[in-house]
Amino acid sequence: MIEDLLPGEVRSSEVFDDSRPCALFLEEEAVISRAVEKRRREFTTGRWCARDALGRLGYPPVPVPPGVKGAPVWPPGVVGSITHCAGYRAAAVARSGDITTLGIDAEPNKPLPSGVLEVITVGEELRRVTYLLRRDPSVRWDRLLFSAKESVYKAWFPLAPMREPRLDFTEASITFDPAWGGFHARLLAEGPRLSDGVELKEFFGRWLVGRGLMITAVAVVTALSAAPHVDEHRRRRGSPRPGGDADRPDPVRRSGEGSEGDVHDSPGP
Repeated sequence: MIEDLLPGEVRSSEVFDDSRPCALFLEEEAVISRAVEKRRREFTTGRWCARDALGRLGYPPVPVPPGVKGAPVWPPGVVGSITHCAGYRAAAVARSGDITTLGIDAEPNKPLPSGVLEVITVGEELRRVTYLLRRDPSVRWDRLLFSAKESVYKAWFPLAPMREPRLDFTEASITFDPAWGGFHARLLAEGPRLSDGVELKEFFGRWLVGRGLMITAVAVVTALSAAPHVDEHRRRRGSPRPGGDADRPDPVRRSGEGSEGDVHDSPGP
């Protein structure tokens, strides 16, 4: 499922249960030794996915311990993201020369708990989600909004890991493209600076729903190689050019079930 959302430079791995045997490295075992069994299973299978994805990129098995704020620590020259929710675990990785940053998230295709939507929305998001729920109730657009903001947060965090406070749900504004399965996120807060000094003010992502799950993904393609991917997205939805004015933006924050990298309050694997 998830590979359909990511550029060709990205390698991914996903599973729908915890049946894969995976021996943890000492540094991984140290952070999970006192965890409850559920957390241990999702962490271990998430590491299996991470090593499987890294293997597809040509890397031998290596530890992927949690680092700052719980975000996975990848080998030098690699960017990646891990996610898990009930019945699903996945990881995606790429070489940093191809992809600047990645963020993936998975959630059940179920309504958000009461009161959460109002907390995570900004501007016209609540009205847009309400409209989409009426138009197509088979997709829980409220939960999809949450997941998209999770993916944006996880793509944003490696670019600004020391920023405090961290990016909040109300600092990113999401617009969905139901026809193409894409979304556009505009940052309402100051964006991270890329290696060339350019401020990153928006993210483009993809989403899909199936098997009772919803999956979102953000990949920022490095330098000029980003152009074909971004231009295709813009052509389909008429979105503004990076750094353009458009309506003022808004972003993201944290999850529970679908996280990985404990980047959020109760993040990931």
